[in-house]
Amino acid sequence: MDHDPRDAETGSPPIFNVPATMLALIALLVAVQALRATATAQMDLTLIHDLAFVPARLTAWLSPETVVERLIELRDGEEEDVRAAMIGQFYLSGGVKPWTLVTYAALHGGWAHLAVNAAWLLAFGSAVNRRFGSARFMALAIATAAGGALVHLAVHPADFSPMVGASAVAAGAMGAATRFIFQPGAPLGGSLSPLAGEAAYRAPAPPWREALRDRRAALFLGSWFVMNLVFGLFAHPLGLSDSPVAWEAHIGGLLAGFFLFDLLDP
Repeated sequence: MDHDPRDAETGSPPIFNVPATMLALIALLVAVQALRATATAQMDLTLIHDLAFVPARLTAWLSPETVVERLIELRDGEEEDVRAAMIGQFYLSGGVKPWTLVTYAALHGGWAHLAVNAAWLLAFGSAVNRRFGSARFMALAIATAAGGALVHLAVHPADFSPMVGASAVAAGAMGAATRFIFQPGAPLGGSLSPLAGEAAYRAPAPPWREALRDRRAALFLGSWFVMNLVFGLFAHPLGLSDSPVAWEAHIGGLLAGFFLFDLLDP
């Protein structure tokens, strides 16, 4: 478990008390982004080819005819569609690459994209990390990344566009944190006598159905779903994002974190 040192005089937790696992995870994301920022165009393309999640690659293995039909459709289209078909063939040439169900989370579309995800990971991932410990938290991170990719695949089975970003992991940490942070004694439990230090992150967590009956948890999740849907559908058309937002992957990550909580909670 990560140690939670307390101020010797006041007995209160220090202002900056981020679990070592979270620092290491964010450092990894920063290092990968720094590598992409300094790499040659060819090296960066290789990273995307080998690590980003492309739904059509997995679909080509599960249902080849679906991808073939999509390629034929694009080749018979406008110039932009023909270009998309060529990009699709480029990604398909690498095979299935099943590890990209997880590794896509290590890549980001830019420093701003990384900063947003790092902030959400620090806020919610740290709380879950304190409760789960390092090994269980990393298991959650892997599972939520895969959950986000699978939901994105279900909605866009023949999409050749590479998906990157740790948003599904951040959403998964949020989903898991929702299971306990609003409970009595927990950090956001609203108790007059909250539990002290690490104990606040180990407050008893109710079954998921009971957790959804908590007004604050339900309001928090409902607000998140609305904001995620609105931003996902309108950010790119309105010019707020350089590329379409994989909002379906966010939902997949959050649901994975919320429902896998019982399996991983120590």
